[in-house]
Amino acid sequence: MEQINVYSAEEVISKIYVEDGMEMLEACLKPYEHVFVVMDANVAMSCPAAYEMSQMMNRHGVPGMLVDVSEETKCMETVMEICAWLLENGADRDALVLGVGGGITTDMVGFAASIYKRGVRFANVPTTLLAQVDAAIGGKTGVNFGGYKNMLGTICQPEFTYICPQVLESLPMEAFQAGAAEMLKTFIIEDSGNYASAIALLKSLTDDFIAACEGAAILSYNEGHWPEVLSGRLHEMTPLIAAAARVKAGVVSRDQFETGERRKLNLGHTFGHAIESLAHKHHNDIDHGHAVALGMVYAAQLAEKLEMTEPGFAAGIEHDLDSCLLLIINPYSIQDMAEAMTKDKKAEGGKVHFILPRAIGDVVVHDMTVEEVVALL
Repeated sequence: MEQINVYSAEEVISKIYVEDGMEMLEACLKPYEHVFVVMDANVAMSCPAAYEMSQMMNRHGVPGMLVDVSEETKCMETVMEICAWLLENGADRDALVLGVGGGITTDMVGFAASIYKRGVRFANVPTTLLAQVDAAIGGKTGVNFGGYKNMLGTICQPEFTYICPQVLESLPMEAFQAGAAEMLKTFIIEDSGNYASAIALLKSLTDDFIAACEGAAILSYNEGHWPEVLSGRLHEMTPLIAAAARVKAGVVSRDQFETGERRKLNLGHTFGHAIESLAHKHHNDIDHGHAVALGMVYAAQLAEKLEMTEPGFAAGIEHDLDSCLLLIINPYSIQDMAEAMTKDKKAEGGKVHFILPRAIGDVVVHDMTVEEVVALL
């Protein structure tokens, strides 16, 4: 089992375990006497590894709560329901709350734990690729508010995050792609050759899927073929997932509270959150990962407009993402997105910290007004 540490100075403040299989989770939980599990109800029904985990929890008499998880339920009401359940089940200051699910689940469970009785310990078992490479690492917790993403929350580190790539076997193709976009974001920030490796693997998975569909037109793709394509290649994902976790752990260790370098992890997110906010208001189905993929293209285009990168760089990023089926059509104009960007929680003094890529593995923080961005794009 690989262990990746998150540090504050020399102190280990959170651990990330990467393991093929769920067997070692029991050992990770052994030091904690009072464990309470909050699990995404959809995961409980569809993920074989989650069933295996539930059986293990039942053997030890661990209380469990199922929550309905969506962007609509990622709100204070759900957090209060989790806190009420903890109180009803006698969770004290020595409790460990284990969040099992995707990024929405780990965000809400971490937030609930951080405010329940002024803060109890929590840990994550992320069951989506997006959560494994990003959302469940680093201690950001929170919920949506006023129609905007993650406007209420805390930064509070989990005791540990247990990453098992095998849980992805039952992940729908669209959800896998959303996580793949976040993985590539991480490697655009810090590369070490992982970006090219990830593009090659993701494109290979895409080609295998198309072949499994026997060359059907894209609108006729049968996602029923996706699990069989993915399950045979999950072992190839493990080192890339671990590499992405190491990058994020390193950045968080150097800047836990986002006063500088950690802002780079928001590459694609200012544009992406604006797209998500608009989609939510108009009842369109655009998930976080695909919005971030679009956001990375906009960020690369903006970097070109500012002559920070070579001509054609944005087109290259766009081609790579498109070859992995990670891009969707954005129904919103840059003018539509402007208002949401001005309400971005990264805005300070009328300017937003835009994260712009100069090359693969080289991004910078560039402060601009939204009006300046709209004029350029």
